[in-house]
Amino acid sequence: MIVSARDEAERWLAGEPDADIRAELEALLGGPDEELAERFEGRLQFGTAGLRAAVGAGPQRMNRLVVRQAAAGLAVYLLATDQRARERGVIIGYDARRKSDVFALDTACVMASYGIRAILFDQFVPTPVVAWSITEVDAAAGVVVTASHNPPADNGYKVFLGDGAQIVPPHDTGISARIDEIDPVAVDLAPHDHQLIESVGSDLIDAYIAAAPGVRLCPKVPGVTVAYTAMHGVGGAVLVRAFEAAGLPVPHVVPEQFEPDGTFPTVSFPNPEEPGAMDLLLAVAAESGAVAAIANDPDADRLGAAIPQPDGSWRRLGGDELGWLLAEHILDHTSGDDRLVVTTLVSSSLLGRMAAEYGVHYAETFTGFKWIGRTVLDRPGERFVFGYEQALGYLVTHQPLDKDGITAAILFAEVAATAAADGLTLQDRLDAIAARYGRHVMAELSIRMEPAVAAAQVETLRASPPAEVAGRRVVEVATFPEANLLRLVLDGGVRVQIRPSGTEPKVKLYGEAIGEDPAPFVTALAALL
Repeated sequence: MIVSARDEAERWLAGEPDADIRAELEALLGGPDEELAERFEGRLQFGTAGLRAAVGAGPQRMNRLVVRQAAAGLAVYLLATDQRARERGVIIGYDARRKSDVFALDTACVMASYGIRAILFDQFVPTPVVAWSITEVDAAAGVVVTASHNPPADNGYKVFLGDGAQIVPPHDTGISARIDEIDPVAVDLAPHDHQLIESVGSDLIDAYIAAAPGVRLCPKVPGVTVAYTAMHGVGGAVLVRAFEAAGLPVPHVVPEQFEPDGTFPTVSFPNPEEPGAMDLLLAVAAESGAVAAIANDPDADRLGAAIPQPDGSWRRLGGDELGWLLAEHILDHTSGDDRLVVTTLVSSSLLGRMAAEYGVHYAETFTGFKWIGRTVLDRPGERFVFGYEQALGYLVTHQPLDKDGITAAILFAEVAATAAADGLTLQDRLDAIAARYGRHVMAELSIRMEPAVAAAQVETLRASPPAEVAGRRVVEVATFPEANLLRLVLDGGVRVQIRPSGTEPKVKLYGEAIGEDPAPFVTALAALL
């Protein structure tokens, strides 16, 4: 039976638990059918980062009915695939965004209704702490209610399995299929005080902080002055304590951005990659005489950085540059030919050159940090020491198997400290890397485009790639269907790549060259869209 969007909206109105979303639904029902159809035809797809969208009414937005449906689908999937799911349980954390706490509590109540132990954090918590805790308590899965670095209006639902890595196929499609079977307005919830719902908090946070100093490789090197912003997210207090535990000076923080605030009053787009997002941080860095400025995104799984220049200005590091600094430090202060470093298709090829120079294993995997975690799990005979993606995701330890902006910040502060101990700056370190491996120049470009259009446009290029880009002949074409990625290598070694984003409505383009600027070639490839 085909149900109209208006009939479905009426049904959701009857089941909606929140007054503000009910009011929004009533307004939608009083408006045109086109807007109702946009909200009620289909549902949010459970994909690369679980669920992520603006908070609002309907199955195409983030709300409690959508979350309950997702939690129920996850519960059914776990019961079907893990015989010990009930006793192992699901650990649940959340950030400071709108409705994150109620989304997390609803998830716990759904799990308990299915007879699954629910381990619910009693306070805001960074994503890396939840991911780290999954294997620490041997949970069957973990859920973090967060939209990471998305705009303030958004929220999201990120899922990890019991190995501490984000979900990959076939688990994502398996969970999505189970979600499809659930009626969002008819999900059973256990009471808040159900015996299967356990409250956790400080003990696991303390355990994470106690483990964090283990990432240091030169713990005797004295620390240096660093400036830091939590960007209104939930990482600030944990990072400060982790720095203290690691024997590093407490960073000079941006006070206006230190406390969690889901409205993000001082930044419209809380992503360290966005222009202007680090302006307050750079002011604090300059005033404090810092040798580096670091920023977490709001759920603290990413790390951004900036460094001072000889003329007194500050320059934000690209994600690859930060990765190069960490990689060189790790490879230079560890040993063994069993070591493994991992990066993604769209990140710089320089990590591969470093791996060859040091005689260690190297893997390049699909875009998205979940694939780095999966690569580590798939290569148990090799000793993982470092993984990164250019979108500010870094993993400098074996737990969790996901990006961690807090432990990465500790190690980056150590990189700065070892440079200072040698009488050098971080720019000097980058110059030395360029002298050793060639000056790799990176360029990126994003074009906003609806997801279906973006996928179709990239697919068209993949089916019929150009013979030249900006007058430079294409000498190699590689397609990666699993990542929806097209890679072109041009005469002279310039590499350009294009893919639709897995989490945002845009097409992303990437360029890399040695000793020249790849930006004109990226722009020319974009023009072919």
